[in-house]
Amino acid sequence: MDKELLAMLVCPLCQGKLAYDREHGELKCLYDGLAFPIRDEIPVMLEEEARVMDAEEKLGERLGPAPGPKA
Repeated sequence: MDKELLAMLVCPLCQGKLAYDREHGELKCLYDGLAFPIRDEIPVMLEEEARVMDAEEKLGERLGPAPGPKA
């Protein structure tokens, strides 16, 4: 995904920043709890196409990885 394009994109609902989830091919809005799909390297920024994230997923994204010893 092009870094310049990512820097320009915002959530279509709240106009907030989006987090790029490369592993799942999504752009996530933590405020609205929506994950917008990326298909064929094109972000689909439609609310009806977005996946609603569960509370645990939203909190995990905000808090980052759990603290603890590294193996």
